[in-house]
Amino acid sequence: MSRLRTLVELTRAPAALTVLGDTLVGAAAAGRPLRGRRLLLPLSSAALYCAGMALNDWADRELDAVERPERPISSGRITPGAALGVAAGLGACGVAVAAVAGRGARRTALGLAAAITAYDVVLKSGPAGPAGMALCRGLDVLLGAGGCRRAWPAAAVLAAHTSAVTALSRGEVHGARRSTARAAAATTALAAAVSAAGPRRSPGHRAAALAASAAYAAQVGRAQARAARTPTAPLVRAATRAGIHGMVPLQVALVARHRLTSAAALAAVVPAVHHFGRKVSAT
Repeated sequence: MSRLRTLVELTRAPAALTVLGDTLVGAAAAGRPLRGRRLLLPLSSAALYCAGMALNDWADRELDAVERPERPISSGRITPGAALGVAAGLGACGVAVAAVAGRGARRTALGLAAAITAYDVVLKSGPAGPAGMALCRGLDVLLGAGGCRRAWPAAAVLAAHTSAVTALSRGEVHGARRSTARAAAATTALAAAVSAAGPRRSPGHRAAALAASAAYAAQVGRAQARAARTPTAPLVRAATRAGIHGMVPLQVALVARHRLTSAAALAAVVPAVHHFGRKVSAT
């Protein structure tokens, strides 16, 4: 059981629930519902996410020994080599599962795997870090779109949210600048407005998109506003956690503009995200 707990912490497995909706967003925006072999795409997305989390800890092992000694590698519960093996294995599984869904999905998954590697190993600590993470999220949305350009605006919304949360997360240990927290809050407000105002098929779609957008803005914006007032490390960590968990209501809003049944199914994930988020850190 302790080994399983270590793997769950290393891969942030519960937080993978926050990426399942990415491919649903892409599929809904592109008008290509996830059917048949394409139903495997959320699993590919989750595997690649977990691979990225394991690779993140491998790349940060020396820094974590000082700042986060409780993490699996820095606490000695798993060796760096084993963690790297977990990352490689999950990444290969993610690409292989996407390949079953089609050649286009395989290409996108390969691009996503390369972007994840570049972020964790090269970009994360530099000025291009937030943009690198945003690229990963955007490609994850496009994984479900099958290359359709109609999904680009929705991918851009989730990418912008991801960039803001990533920039703010850099202050989890030592605190952040007020300007960074304010920029994140402004991005949240813009993402909520865009997701609520996009294309809708009926009053039902409009109401569902508005409700999900409002839930997203309240959950994420409130935490970011607190961090903007007092950007201490604990409040920045809380805002980062809210930003990660808030991905799901934002995804629900983007999906609800096109498909109510898919949005309802995705909304059912929200309680699980909050439940597991209290047990295992998402960052």
